[in-house]
Amino acid sequence: MSTVSLRVPPIELETHQWHAEQDGMSSRAQLARGSGPYESAVPPKIANLQLEVPALLAADVEDAVSALVRFDNHARDRLGTSSPMLGPMSSILLRTESSSSSQIENLTVGARQLALAELNQSTSANAMSVSANVHAMEAALELADRVDRAAILTMHEKLLLGQKDWESHAGRFREQLVWIGSTGTSPRGATFVAPRYELVEDLIEDLVEFVSRDDLPVLVQVAIAHAQLETIHPFVDGNGRTGRALVHALLRGKGLVRSTTAPLSAGLLKNTNRYFEALMSYRAGDAGPICEQFAAASRFAAHSGAGLIDKLGLELDAARGALAGLRPQAMAWALLPHLVSHPVMNTELVTGLLGTSQTSALRALAQLQDAGVVVERSGYKRNRVWQHDGILAVLDGYAAELLRA
Repeated sequence: MSTVSLRVPPIELETHQWHAEQDGMSSRAQLARGSGPYESAVPPKIANLQLEVPALLAADVEDAVSALVRFDNHARDRLGTSSPMLGPMSSILLRTESSSSSQIENLTVGARQLALAELNQSTSANAMSVSANVHAMEAALELADRVDRAAILTMHEKLLLGQKDWESHAGRFREQLVWIGSTGTSPRGATFVAPRYELVEDLIEDLVEFVSRDDLPVLVQVAIAHAQLETIHPFVDGNGRTGRALVHALLRGKGLVRSTTAPLSAGLLKNTNRYFEALMSYRAGDAGPICEQFAAASRFAAHSGAGLIDKLGLELDAARGALAGLRPQAMAWALLPHLVSHPVMNTELVTGLLGTSQTSALRALAQLQDAGVVVERSGYKRNRVWQHDGILAVLDGYAAELLRA
């Protein structure tokens, strides 16, 4: 339950007529019920939205911002600003965040399958979809300094190009009606019917103007921008994941989280019902619940993300200890930091990471294997893969904790 309200203009509704067409599975009675009037959303423009943030909400948001800043500093302190591990650690947090964002859409995948998907060695459709979500998040961070129409389309393109049978919709605003709930043949009775597609372009331009403002509390601005994108629902599919990628682009672009990726979706995943209820409240004219959800998710992300960093750091510390007798020039030392973001490796990946030959890559993997740091799990003579069981266990343990919560 929300404790404070933050008034914003509610959506309006416009009435249309729908004629349900036969899909090969519906009865005549179902088609008759599916035909008739329905209402679609008309979101308000928010570029010039004036907000009076209640003191209680402002304090809650400020606490959440402080937690995110502490988390970002902890990442730097734990790994060192010049450490090559800071990049990989940020990458694994990005993958963790992408997985959590996908779980909200009921797309679940283990850490090993996601890592194999990154190597193009997974047959799991879910793993490929979550891997595409990783690429969408990466695009969001790369485009953080210019969140505009093109950036939003690029995030979506990266996402849907990895989703089988949806490639033709990648990076394109929809040109059809979409709705949530009800049946596939009719919007009548749906939980939410998105705006007519003719309105999308103008609404996106308005949203871009809103996120460019610098006169609003950042986390409030991020929460409202996310809710507005979900209300516009500009794509045939992938709206939620693109909307959460947008969140990270804004957090980075506004300077809130500079060094790594806070697992914010992990916080939203703790109670998806409240998250979706908060979106509905926003559409009804109250942004308080969605701002509270983002504040709570930020605090959870900071706390759990710091714990995840510490556990992964301990795995690397143990690996360094296992390599203690190896000569300093050995390739294994150069490969070691990359285990965080790539807990499953093959020789092709290692050659790219280290800029070396396949022979040298194989030698580095053999050195790690001989020290007990990684194991070869495929059992193949060709297309072999090596993995760090400890890091995979930490990542799967984190995911399991989220689901239990």
